Amino acid sequence: MVGKKYESFKKFPGVRAYVSETRRNPMGRPDRCFYIRYRDSSGKLIEEKVGWESEGVTAPYAYKVRQVKVGALARGEEVVPRQQARREQTTVKEFFEDHYLPWCGANLKTPRDREGHFKVWIEPHLGDRLLSKLSPFDVERLKEALQDAGRSPRTLEHCLATLRHAWNLAKAWGFVRGENPVSKVKIPRRDNRRQRFLTREEARRLLRACKKRSQQLWEMALLSLYTGMRAGEIFNLTWGDIDLKEGLIHIRDPKSGENRVSYITEPVGRMLRSKGPGDPGELVFKSSKGRRIKAISNTFDKVVEELGLNKGVVDPRDKVVFHTLRHTFCSWLAMGGTPLHVIKELAGHKTMAMTERYSHLLPDVKRRAVEGLCREGEGNGDRTLVPLHTRRGI
Repeated sequence: MVGKKYESFKKFPGVRAYVSETRRNPMGRPDRCFYIRYRDSSGKLIEEKVGWESEGVTAPYAYKVRQVKVGALARGEEVVPRQQARREQTTVKEFFEDHYLPWCGANLKTPRDREGHFKVWIEPHLGDRLLSKLSPFDVERLKEALQDAGRSPRTLEHCLATLRHAWNLAKAWGFVRGENPVSKVKIPRRDNRRQRFLTREEARRLLRACKKRSQQLWEMALLSLYTGMRAGEIFNLTWGDIDLKEGLIHIRDPKSGENRVSYITEPVGRMLRSKGPGDPGELVFKSSKGRRIKAISNTFDKVVEELGLNKGVVDPRDKVVFHTLRHTFCSWLAMGGTPLHVIKELAGHKTMAMTERYSHLLPDVKRRAVEGLCREGEGNGDRTLVPLHTRRGI
């Protein structure tokens, strides 16, 4: 492979030009792109593009640019390469629209959430600020705007998390330097976890009502209630993930990042057998256009309203939503005495702390365990429990 052709200049040391084989200057000759080379304060060799001859850049001009930088370094001043200097003039709005949101669209499962945070909150309050000049005070202003609008601590946390993530990527890509300004802002914490779960009768009523309105909504609700699957996991489910013979559902690429297995109960098995099977790569549940579903239909909310399940409920944590079905699955398991570590595996919780929220629903297993020890001692002198006595002098 032939390397790039460069031209050097004896009169202008530290300057060289790349001669293009395809690009032409206004005179019709091969265009040249001028570069300067110098060593920074750490001794690292820096090569920096100055510009094209067709844009008016010449070897003497490039040499002057180099002399300015070398002189600044000699005086102990910080020198920022031109490309980095240009990047540091990028506004928050420009970075989000040109770099961050396209990256989210290509790499994240829910890019719309990030776009929503930007459009509704970040752009109106910080869009014109230079990203490189963003300060903790600016972030505090955004935080106050969210609080003044009555947004929940969870919404505030998610919005600032988007800004923090964008800034971290900007640093990795050379747009900013230093410490993330979001890290200096205290984010109010609130236990926003859902408390409400359904009784057996409420679940039966809800499933019956869903089935009357939409067969597919009923199928997805049934699946979530009896497997604990998240809505996104249901949307991604293919027939290749379902093993009816062994009674297993393989949940791949879940929110927690770890694949898991769910077990097909009798109601779920009946539903799946009547629905399929389909081709291994075919989605089990599809939109009206045959594509992946992106959100639960608002029909679910209408059913909940008709049943009065949220009547008089003010706290959002106590309202019945589709995710309540998953919460109910875990709650019923706990009430049935299922060990927490088993619930964690079945639900796909990332940490045990997420599962421990259900510990208050467990039967009084500790008391039963101790009482069991006492019962073991009955009729066997070697195994009876004796009271503890304090040692003398203590």
